Amino acid sequence: MASTPSSHEIHAVTGALGYSGRYIAARLLREGHRVLTLTNSAHRPNPFGAELDIHSLDFANPEALRASLEGVRVLYNTYWVRFNHRRFTHAAAIENSKTLFQAAKDSGVARIVHVSITNPSEASGLEYFRGKAELEKTVRELGVSYAILRPTVLFGKEDILINNIAWLLRRLPVFGVFGDGTYRLQPIFVDDLAEIAVAQGQGADNVVIDAIGPETFTYRELVERIGEIIGRKRPIVSVPPAVGHLTGRLMGLIVGDAVITRDEIRGLMAELLYVDAPPAGTTKLTDWAREHAASLGASYASELARRAPLGREAASS
Repeated sequence: MASTPSSHEIHAVTGALGYSGRYIAARLLREGHRVLTLTNSAHRPNPFGAELDIHSLDFANPEALRASLEGVRVLYNTYWVRFNHRRFTHAAAIENSKTLFQAAKDSGVARIVHVSITNPSEASGLEYFRGKAELEKTVRELGVSYAILRPTVLFGKEDILINNIAWLLRRLPVFGVFGDGTYRLQPIFVDDLAEIAVAQGQGADNVVIDAIGPETFTYRELVERIGEIIGRKRPIVSVPPAVGHLTGRLMGLIVGDAVITRDEIRGLMAELLYVDAPPAGTTKLTDWAREHAASLGASYASELARRAPLGREAASS
């Protein structure tokens, strides 16, 4: 049975000054909850002002984490890293997350809403999906009530993948897709994910939810639709994955970012961003893109620039 929201409840969100965590925090505040964030990005703009209580996400100090979480009823965890880098790694993110979960349990947190990924597997050859599976197992065995959300690609004003596809379409005369481009994905609006997360924060049952959007695209179709919507319809050609990865690395040198990784290409082509399940979100990517056609892809969204001021252990979805 869901509990009744109370302004006396404290909810904690990792990365509330980041991307998905910001949308979760905004919804919680609108519902009248007290909200604190655990972050290593306190220097980032704070759209919530004094409404948001900011605490350090200091994985090296579990006691401080426990103290920060004292009195918190629900922890919403968006912490993760997209790829391995000299400043952050999947292996470190796994250990950091386990430290956070244990601190939550020790401090008496009643429920954890954890953001994972579609198709996690401990047997996966991809470290991202294998790590997500390991953390799901940790959450399930922790002894704390939980909701595990498994989104695919997030889209919204601050997203990276959809924006950067549009950015490339605005600048290149032709767009290359890896292989035949028929592998599918189901993007979900970031605020739809936040809505699901906040609703699950009020639950008590242990659940796992495939947090997918209402539209399914092949990768080729996704590129075609974005091109049409922003008025930059380009010829789409198939390229070998190795060539696509090399092109992405060269582009990364130009923009100073990791545009696409080899593992991300493998995950896409293996349809790990697709599940045979009913949609959990309601916002269509095509509708949202039409509303933001003028700004979508107008500037490049850099993963590394977003994380540049952070310590190597700080990240969020």
